[in-house]
Amino acid sequence: MVSMMTEQAPSLNKFEKLKVEKDGLAVKADLEQFAQVGWEAMDETDRDHRLKWLGIFFRPVTPGKFMMRLRLPSGIISSAQMRVLAEIVQRYGEDGNADVTTRQNLQLRGIRIEDLPDIFQRLANVEMTSVQSGMDNVRNITASPVAGLDGDELIDVRGLVQQVQDMITNSGQGNPEFTNLPRKFNIAIEGGRDNSIHAEINDIAFIPAFQVIEGESQLGFNVVVGGFFSAKRCEAAIPLNVWVSPAEVVALCRAILEVYRDHGLRANRQKARLMWLIDEWGIEQFRASVEEQIGHALYPAAVKDEIDWEKRDHIGVYPQKQAGLNYVGILIPVGRLYASDLFELARIAEVYGSSELRLTLEQNVIIPNIPDTRLEAFLQEPLLEKFAVNPSPLMRSLVSCTGSQFCNFALIETKNRALAMIKELEAEIEAPQPVRIHWTGCPNSCAQPQVADIGLMGTKVRKNGKTVEGVDIYMGGKVGKDAHLGACVTKGIPCDDLKPVLHNLLIEHFGARSKAV
Repeated sequence: MVSMMTEQAPSLNKFEKLKVEKDGLAVKADLEQFAQVGWEAMDETDRDHRLKWLGIFFRPVTPGKFMMRLRLPSGIISSAQMRVLAEIVQRYGEDGNADVTTRQNLQLRGIRIEDLPDIFQRLANVEMTSVQSGMDNVRNITASPVAGLDGDELIDVRGLVQQVQDMITNSGQGNPEFTNLPRKFNIAIEGGRDNSIHAEINDIAFIPAFQVIEGESQLGFNVVVGGFFSAKRCEAAIPLNVWVSPAEVVALCRAILEVYRDHGLRANRQKARLMWLIDEWGIEQFRASVEEQIGHALYPAAVKDEIDWEKRDHIGVYPQKQAGLNYVGILIPVGRLYASDLFELARIAEVYGSSELRLTLEQNVIIPNIPDTRLEAFLQEPLLEKFAVNPSPLMRSLVSCTGSQFCNFALIETKNRALAMIKELEAEIEAPQPVRIHWTGCPNSCAQPQVADIGLMGTKVRKNGKTVEGVDIYMGGKVGKDAHLGACVTKGIPCDDLKPVLHNLLIEHFGARSKAV
C-alpha cells in the first residue's frame, strides 16, 4: 500500500498528502503538548485535520471550543459512562452539550484543548473511546437499538458489532491498518425484521436471511454495499450477492475494507467513496476481489431476506423478550442534551433499569430492563415531562443535524429552527400519524433528508435582492421494508417562507387537517 501511494504522490490531493506525511493516530502522543501550547499555537494541519482521527473536531464557528465524537457500538452506553460525559460537558457551562447523532452516537461540544489529556483518561477509565471516529475512518457501527431486547429479533448482533469495532480500532487503541481509507466508511448490522439500521445508506450492511447450506437452512446475513450520501452524489446500497454466517461477519468486513483501502479512488475526494470503486470495476469484479482477499469462495445471497416489517421508532413502552421487563423509548427533541439531562438519564437508568441506555438512529434514547413493578413509578419521573414517552406526531419523528450554530459546513441553522417550526405547525394543524421531517444544514446530508417523508436541505437563496437562508425540499424517502431514497422536488425556498409550504404538504400528502377548519 505504501509503495502504491508513493508512486501516486505527484497527483495526491491535500488530504492524501497529509496522511502520507503523518498518520492521524500519531497525534495521540502530542496531546500533552497541545494542552500546554493551546489551540492557537498548534500546527494547523494537526489541529484542523489529524485530531479528527482521535474524534476531536476544530470548529471555526466556535474557535477554541472543539467537538468530540465518541464511538458507541450499537448505541449502547452505561449510566457510569453517561455520568462521565455529563461531568465533561458540565465544566463548559452554556458552551457544553451533547447531541445524539443519526449513527446512534454522541457528540460533545465545548471541549477545550487544554482538557484533552484529562478527558481521554476519564474516557479510558470507563472503557470508552473516540478513536478513529472522524475523517477517513470507519464511523460508529450501528445496529437495532433493541438488539437483545426484541422478542421478534432473529439475531442478537451486539457481540458482532463490538467484534467489528475491535477489529477496526484495535480494541479502541487505534489501528493503523484502517486509518488511511480513501474516505469515511459506514457499517451496519441488522438482527431484526424492520431494517432499523437503514441498510440502504451504508457502505456495508448485513441483513438477516436464511440460506440453505448442505441441505440445511441456516440463519445468517445477506450483504449490501456502496450506499452513501455526499454533496456530489447519493446512492442506495446494492446487493453484493453474498450470504455469510455470523461467524464470517468480521472477516468479510476486513476483506472489504482492505480492498477499498488498497484500490479505492483517491485523486478526487468527491469520487472516493466505495460506490465509485464499484462503478469502475463492476459488482462482479469487486465481489471477486473480496473473495480473493478473504481467501475462499463466498456463498451467493439468499433468495430473500427477512426484512418484512415496517420501520419502528421504539418510542413508548414495550415488553422485552425477558419476562417481566420493559424498555421505554423517550423522545429527545432533535437529539440535544445538556449536562443536567445526561445526569438525569444516567440516574433513571440506574434507579429503574439495569444502568444501561440505548441511542437510536432517530436521535432518541431507550431505557431498557425496567421491571413491571417499577414501570408506573418510572413514568412519573419529572424528566419525562421534557422527554416525552408519547409525543405529538410531528415532534415524534423530527430529526436534525447540528446546523450552523456549531458546524462550519452548515448553510443554515437547523435544530432551533426545526423545533420552532414544528411547534408552530402543530398549533395550526392536526396530523393523524407521524411524519418524518429531517433537517440537514448542507448537502453533506448528516440528517439524511433523502430517507425522510419530508427532507429539508439547507442552502442559500435570494429574496428581495438579499442572500438568505433557505432549503431544498426532498420527498418520497422510505425506510424499513422496501426502503428507497427520495428525490428533490422543490429548490430554493427561503426559510422565512417555509411554514406555509410545509403546512400545505402535510395536508395534501399526509392527511393532516387545519385546526381552523
